[in-house]
Amino acid sequence: MERPKIVNTPQNHRQNSFFSNDDIDFSRYPEFLLTRKKILYPLSIQVIEEKVMNAERKNARGILVAALALMVLTGLHPAQQGPQTVAEATDYKATSRHADVMSFIREVQHLSPLVRVETLCTSPEGREVPLLVAGKPAPLSPFGLKADKRMVVYIQANIHAGEVEGKEASLMLLRDIVLDPKTPYLDKLILLVAPIFNADGNERISPENRSDQPGPEQGVGVRPNGQNLDLNRDSIKLESPELRGLVRNVLTRWDPTLVVDCHTTDGAFHEETVTWSWPMNPNGDLPLLEFQRQEMLPAVNGIMKGKYGTLGLPYGGFRDWKAPEKGWETFEPQPRYVTNYVGLRNRLSILDENYVHADFKTRVLGNYFFLKAILDYTADHADELTRLVADADQRTVRKGLAPADSDMFGVEYELRPLDEPVTIHGYETEVIDRPGTWPEMKRTDRKKTYTIPYYADYRVKRGVRFPFAYLLPAADAEVVGKLLQHGISLERLEMPAKLEVQVFLPKEIKGVERPYQGHRMNTVKGEYAPETREFPAGTVLVRTAQPLGALAAYLLEPESDDGLLAWNFFDRYVVAQWGRGYQAYPVFKLLNPTNFVTTAIE
Repeated sequence: MERPKIVNTPQNHRQNSFFSNDDIDFSRYPEFLLTRKKILYPLSIQVIEEKVMNAERKNARGILVAALALMVLTGLHPAQQGPQTVAEATDYKATSRHADVMSFIREVQHLSPLVRVETLCTSPEGREVPLLVAGKPAPLSPFGLKADKRMVVYIQANIHAGEVEGKEASLMLLRDIVLDPKTPYLDKLILLVAPIFNADGNERISPENRSDQPGPEQGVGVRPNGQNLDLNRDSIKLESPELRGLVRNVLTRWDPTLVVDCHTTDGAFHEETVTWSWPMNPNGDLPLLEFQRQEMLPAVNGIMKGKYGTLGLPYGGFRDWKAPEKGWETFEPQPRYVTNYVGLRNRLSILDENYVHADFKTRVLGNYFFLKAILDYTADHADELTRLVADADQRTVRKGLAPADSDMFGVEYELRPLDEPVTIHGYETEVIDRPGTWPEMKRTDRKKTYTIPYYADYRVKRGVRFPFAYLLPAADAEVVGKLLQHGISLERLEMPAKLEVQVFLPKEIKGVERPYQGHRMNTVKGEYAPETREFPAGTVLVRTAQPLGALAAYLLEPESDDGLLAWNFFDRYVVAQWGRGYQAYPVFKLLNPTNFVTTAIE
């Protein structure tokens, strides 16, 4: 079935937009400066000069004040013009292709010594996916960062190449930071930027893609990568070079404290131009998740509104379009999504979803100011944030060293509303039923503020015991390789061991009828039973007393909704080749601490 059709007329686009350059009366700017209501995006020096020349001659002094004030407010200086993105150069009628991005990066490098470029990966179609490293100075590698107090922030854009706002905004932001000697961020932060993560999807630009959104008129790319995979569903199976590169060359190699993933919404009508979220999976470190939900993101939202005049809103959509009062609901909790996956790795992560119904310029500039607000906050709180993720790692390791009977891994969740409602500055919407498909949503001009429950609290409905370790006697090369790709520490038994373990006995395994991301995903029912087994030398041991202990459990628990069994990696072991029964799941849980003679698997 197709997604709901959203109707948005040109006049409505204008109402959702920030003010354009033409809305600023430069002859009255000193008075206007006091209100600061319309200075919502950076203006080029050329635009300022043009406005000055066209303003009333009789107010020349006021005009000069206006021009200088604009340069101060927007951080622009005559010596700091730099290259323009394709969006800027075309007045937001087009977006960058891969060659444009690479050319922009080379120009910025030519102008500033603060930027280095690494290769995150090579795309399925052979394109380089660049990773920009910015710092004062830019580090040559992450290996010297143990003695470096700067916090690492990673910004990722264009994972869905029809959602191009982050690509343009992150390039603009990087340029503005490294070409402005007064910008303070790089004193406290090392900035990593992957502006064109889905390089192959980006090259399929067409006005037919995401045609419901207003601009850019020359079109955008497509959602999948060159393998026809949705990269924001690949964080667990790691079947794309892009996600393998992200995990290997960013999350493992640079270990950023914060990850920001930039997207664009498909959904409800409202005045807020940026929506955002924290990780949703409750198997992550709960104090870290609660900090992002209760303190960090509300503070960032306040900075974005107060400092940059940009309205934000927690990400979601109406639970019932016909009855909005029923609540606002977030996205799914599975770690196949990058934001949730990073949270499961005990790192801070932010989902950025720009408001699709605003015009392209507004979307890009909203994204730009959201990123600036994030950097404002992280630069001011870098030491605190670094300590928070270190504490989360320590809690995970301590839990794995001696799991208590009460330590659980969630396999089923229920979604509850948060204690505080959410306020949405929305519009009344007409819902037109279409038999056999999704209804059509048509926005009216009638504004309406909704203060309604926000369903964004996933709680564990059913859990299983969290173990000391998992044992894999079969040592399947594909499974072992997948665990290593995630950066999980593995060991091999050097001596046989007789152990009391938990064995999972499947009772029902069902693959979905319609393939999803190239898989017929399994839903599994079964039960654990205690058993004493002899494990031979060579058995793979996966301890949970490691920073990625929660991720290891998510991959290996048989009832995990996003684990390797769900993604078909164990099908040949659990489904009998003859007969109708099922065989024991070939991953065994060791609940109690035990000493082993082992060697590390590299």
